[in-house]
Amino acid sequence: MSRDSMLAAADALFADADTPQTVSMDAIAAAAGVGKGTLFRAFGDRDGLLDSLAAAKFLPLRTAVESGPRPLGPDTPAPDRIVAFLDAVLTFKLENRDLMRAREVASTGNLRSERYRWMHGLLQRLIQDAATGCAANDAGYAAHALLATLHIDLIDELLTTGHSVEDIRRAQAAQARAVLGGVVRAYGR
Repeated sequence: MSRDSMLAAADALFADADTPQTVSMDAIAAAAGVGKGTLFRAFGDRDGLLDSLAAAKFLPLRTAVESGPRPLGPDTPAPDRIVAFLDAVLTFKLENRDLMRAREVASTGNLRSERYRWMHGLLQRLIQDAATGCAANDAGYAAHALLATLHIDLIDELLTTGHSVEDIRRAQAAQARAVLGGVVRAYGR
């Protein structure tokens, strides 16, 4: 069985689960029609499987950022690209809630995933592009702060307390502009 088939089985289980934490490697192996050892050899552990599944689903967004047209692509001015990127990540998380819930509470944590490190590095570079002279540590902190507002638990809480997706989008864009504006004021352009 191919990695893609195993990922498809895992994706289906996470989408159907009441709580993603209850989806075990045993259940994924059974759904994929492979032994549990095959899963471990292919992905290392549950976190590795979750990271592989998230990476596969995230690939179109990453490709759009790395080589696509505006507003996500490299030809977009950094401030506009930051807002568009964060909106695209929000959309991705909303479309993949079950997977994000499973990954963001995983034992090694979301902050160590390759996907998160890539997003953080992108935002850090864009913030430095927008605020010439901004120290890498300051841009890195601002990038973490912006990504923290996209944690799936926070998004779910906002949705259950009456915020619409459009409310969250507007607030996220305003927050990104405010953070970026503060960095630009501190370092100048």
